[in-house]
Amino acid sequence: MSGRPTTDARAATGLADPLPGFAGSIGVARRDITPPVGIFFRVWGPATEDVSTGTHRPLTLTALALLADGEPDPLVLIAADLGWWQDPADEWHVRGAVLKRLDLDPARVLLHLSHTHAGPCTSRGEAGQPGGHLIAPYLDAVRDAAVQAAAEAVASAAPGTVTWATGRSSVAGNRDLPEDGRYVVGYNPAAKADDTLLVGRVAAADGTIQAILVNYACHPTTLAWQNTLVSPDFPGAMREVVEGTTGVPCLFLQGASGDLAPREQYTGDVAVADRHGRALGHSVLATLAEMPPPGTELSCLGIVESGAPLAVWGTRPVELPRDGRASRLDVRVALKDDLPSLEELEARWGEIDPLSRVERLRRARKLRESYGEGPEATHPLWVWRLGSWAVVAQPGELYSAFQEELRARFPELALVVLNVTNAPGSVYLPPAGLYAEDIYPVWQTLLAEGSMERVLEAAASQLSETTVA
Repeated sequence: MSGRPTTDARAATGLADPLPGFAGSIGVARRDITPPVGIFFRVWGPATEDVSTGTHRPLTLTALALLADGEPDPLVLIAADLGWWQDPADEWHVRGAVLKRLDLDPARVLLHLSHTHAGPCTSRGEAGQPGGHLIAPYLDAVRDAAVQAAAEAVASAAPGTVTWATGRSSVAGNRDLPEDGRYVVGYNPAAKADDTLLVGRVAAADGTIQAILVNYACHPTTLAWQNTLVSPDFPGAMREVVEGTTGVPCLFLQGASGDLAPREQYTGDVAVADRHGRALGHSVLATLAEMPPPGTELSCLGIVESGAPLAVWGTRPVELPRDGRASRLDVRVALKDDLPSLEELEARWGEIDPLSRVERLRRARKLRESYGEGPEATHPLWVWRLGSWAVVAQPGELYSAFQEELRARFPELALVVLNVTNAPGSVYLPPAGLYAEDIYPVWQTLLAEGSMERVLEAAASQLSETTVA
């Protein structure tokens, strides 16, 4: 005998490491939604300029259409480089037009915003502000772009797959910083940040890559009051890195980032935003590089007897689940019973600079108009289930604890959590344990302690009901 080890593997063991995903008909379309220079641009209290003076990177709107087997209507996810809705009527002006054009149930369309804080104002109620005359025609242009992109994505949908892999990125840090007897909004190096990065790869039936989906939780607040350039913030450079390598559209999907933001932020230097974006983009590419080819999964092909028994892993064809469904839930949440009046807030903030006080009061007024009066309010929730992939979306700003807990409960799913999606407004949903603290998300929100947990249980219940057999 030669003493050489055999290289013939025994029969496959049946072990596999499958990627979660979905097979169906899929289409993608993009439009540019960069606003005109000079549009009303005030987001930050200390800002001394009211209008934009130029563009750092273009803003985009990208539609993804998904049609499951046996379903007559598609699901449409629209991702747009915009900040947040101040008025539900402005959001409906866009999403309602998409629903009407495609004749879809409201459960089947998600209008998701990246939450950039360097985007234009989209509130037509601010028409009297400097540059405010540009808001209404701009919102019309966004509406038309959304309708056109959604219709094109649906019309171009063809057989394909979406598969998901989990990576990591250290761009986001925890932003709840205890300082001088209170919490301020800034990097807290002592607190752990959720660094989960979900990367979705859309491929045609022949394996050709069609689009990349990136779900990551991090406030786009790199650029602040010193900046006068319209910008997608870090998602812009992230897309440039990913699209430059893959050659296909990349959709940024903002996760549960209520407590997460870049460690270095609040600057007018666009190079800092680009640095964050490139770092995230390279993490996306690293995650993609480790994914098996479309239509395959990593599995144990057998055992080779060498100096040790060796498990040989490689790829083999796989069939992804093809079913999908969508639901919209109205989650009843309590409003705080001790909400101060706007007059009381004005007195409370009397010592801060006038520009910041005006901005705080404007936001407080808009939120109250969105949620109304009374002991309770409705917080809408959208849950999509597509094979072993799920989307949980809502309009507020959930803390990352929400997505961490939900993913722990459903480890078999690629679970995409979306903040700032549809209406009514961008209200914070912090964990109940924070309500005793003097912290911005707690005094900003209208929702009472336990609201995040109510939404979490509603999402978990709906996911359990839609478990694929």
